Amino acid sequence: MNILWQYTQVQQCGSDIRWLNCCGKINKEVYQKVAKVELKQPIVQAIAEEIKDAQSVVLVDYRGLTVAQDTELRKQLREAGVTYKVYKNTMMKRAFEGTEFEGLENCLEGPSAIAVSKDDATAPARILCNFAKDAPALELKGGVVEGSVYDVAGLTELSKIPSREVLLSRLLGSMQSPIANFARVIKQIAEKDGEAAPEAAEAPAEAAAEAPAETPAE
Repeated sequence: MNILWQYTQVQQCGSDIRWLNCCGKINKEVYQKVAKVELKQPIVQAIAEEIKDAQSVVLVDYRGLTVAQDTELRKQLREAGVTYKVYKNTMMKRAFEGTEFEGLENCLEGPSAIAVSKDDATAPARILCNFAKDAPALELKGGVVEGSVYDVAGLTELSKIPSREVLLSRLLGSMQSPIANFARVIKQIAEKDGEAAPEAAEAPAEAAAEAPAETPAE
């Protein structure tokens, strides 16, 4: 009886140990998953903050770019006020959820970099498309500009729109042109009037000089 009881206790202890080991393994896996989520959350929040109130967002595949090309691209984007960063697709997908950029989910395949502009809506598409002409390794995936989703063809058309500075310069030039023309006409009129006045003054003098002298009375 004692031997049977001892055997039963040993079997029970073995089951308890296996159960504890199993629980420990599960708890470890749960802890690791929770830790990963906690580590990812700040990154997701950072992306969400970057795209908040953005005029445009463009996704690209940067594979194949040389270090020099990547450096130059980042420089051009930075000078135009465009934020350019590389994130994991899962992070961007979470940040896009519930926003107008959710339509870019299908573009999140393969390595992805994101270009964000909060001022000039066409700047990302314009700079990226122009840069890709000399660096074919840079591939545009898609984008959202002022709330509308665009594919590569649409972004290419948008890239043809001049920058805001160029448009303002052209507008100012068109406004100044009529003013300059008007001033030129006024100046020409003034110059003609100035030439006519001396001629009018010389005419009576010449007439007086040519008139015959009066004969004195006897």
